[in-house]
Amino acid sequence: MTEPIATADLYDERGEELQSVSLQFQDLGAKTMFSGPIRTVSCFRDNALLKQILSTAGEGAVLVVDGGGSLESALVGDLIATLGVDNGWAGLIIHGAIRDRVVVGTLPLGVKALGSNPRKSGKTGAGEADVPVSFGGATFRPGAMVWCDEDGILVEE
Repeated sequence: MTEPIATADLYDERGEELQSVSLQFQDLGAKTMFSGPIRTVSCFRDNALLKQILSTAGEGAVLVVDGGGSLESALVGDLIATLGVDNGWAGLIIHGAIRDRVVVGTLPLGVKALGSNPRKSGKTGAGEADVPVSFGGATFRPGAMVWCDEDGILVEE
């Protein structure tokens, strides 16, 4: 495991070879500084696929979930976030909403999301895993590195 580095310092070192996410995510997990190789899920108001992925060994990866920016229902709650902790995931970046934010805030997991909503999402399994996803001016490719802290999110080109 590499030593944590602030995103501002990392950007100063590597500059334009990194993408900086322009969306203003909220820090909702107990860890505000986290990084790792990217895994992805693209799903809209349905969290069955991301739950399935978080049930597997994360090995320090960050799951980037493109929920289309929807705040109409939550893609992650305390039970799903706990799966991430139990299975060794470094963190979650949710382009959408979570719920159970008080409990999620106590978990030793990095969680960035746009906001929260108590409404549950669908459970049909719709979506795609391990495909490039883009939002906030950045593209997240499976296997590339992502770094997160209170200043924001940096992604390898």
